[in-house]
Amino acid sequence: MSATGGARRMEIHNVTEDIVLDAVNEIFDEIEREGKADRPCTCFQCRLDTACYALNRCTPRYVVSSRGVARAETDSIEKQQEEADVVSLIHEGLQKIAKSKRPHFEHQSKKEAPHLAAGPVFNFPTIIGRIFDGKTFSPLADIDVFLLADGKLAPMLDANFQNPYRLVTNTAGTFSFWPKPIAAEKEGIERKFEFAIAAAAPGLEELRHYFEITIVSEHEAATSFSMQRTYKIQDLYLFPPEDEQDR
Repeated sequence: MSATGGARRMEIHNVTEDIVLDAVNEIFDEIEREGKADRPCTCFQCRLDTACYALNRCTPRYVVSSRGVARAETDSIEKQQEEADVVSLIHEGLQKIAKSKRPHFEHQSKKEAPHLAAGPVFNFPTIIGRIFDGKTFSPLADIDVFLLADGKLAPMLDANFQNPYRLVTNTAGTFSFWPKPIAAEKEGIERKFEFAIAAAAPGLEELRHYFEITIVSEHEAATSFSMQRTYKIQDLYLFPPEDEQDR
């Protein structure tokens, strides 16, 4: 299955996202300049988390053309009120994020995004699947799922995607991985990559599911999630040992 292809991406833009991201950076930069000892974390990830908090509570405004962007800029009165609301949400969000920082980050680099290979790369899709108990057909929880490449843990794009992935009850056995892009010699090279999903649970046999993904190298690393760039694995099951199944 190729990770490329699909329908041509439609050029739709949410201007509210621009307003929120600009305001987040301005507010966090000002916090850094003040340099107070009790200031909240201003790292790249906390900025993203705060932006997501605000965006999930803002009304999106979509435009299709450059004229639409220009029109959005000229609505000055409405824009001023919108920006005031955004600033309020950002301050609310940064306080909440500061109290529950993500545990998988160093929270040191300020505005730096994760380092990715430059130049032509193989961009991996987001790998998604589900794991069930083969005896009860219920989703598994409280176990670790591993994505292996060449027998080792596959490195992830960033710490938002952990490997191993811990299954929790409210995700109904669903796991997801986003492998880190790797350098390619040039753009347009097709290559197969071999992976394995591994998991184990008490009283059940260990699972090892092998699969391949065919990818064509691209000009640069893709860092934005897209449903067009996903690889869905068939539902997987962990079964009791054979002697228990025969009872």
